[in-house]
Amino acid sequence: MQRRVHVVVSGRVQGVFFRVGCAREARARGVGGWVANRPDGAVEAVFEGPTDQVEALLGWCRAGPPSARVDEVVISEEPPSGDRAFSVR
Repeated sequence: MQRRVHVVVSGRVQGVFFRVGCAREARARGVGGWVANRPDGAVEAVFEGPTDQVEALLGWCRAGPPSARVDEVVISEEPPSGDRAFSVR
């Protein structure tokens, strides 16, 4: 079953290789979508793929890379759209 989520991660998540790590994790799990920095200092992402792999990626986002400090992860469900590739914006 495919799942698509829109995620906003706040805390110390910019300048700590969050986007690079997120893209590496997503590609390793076969999850499509994108990740980008937001002007407010948060990181925003969309993940689409097998439900268990999306859940694993959400788990990674709750911790982030070693130098990050994740304060909040807000998740919104979206209808799958067929994204297969993952990009850093």
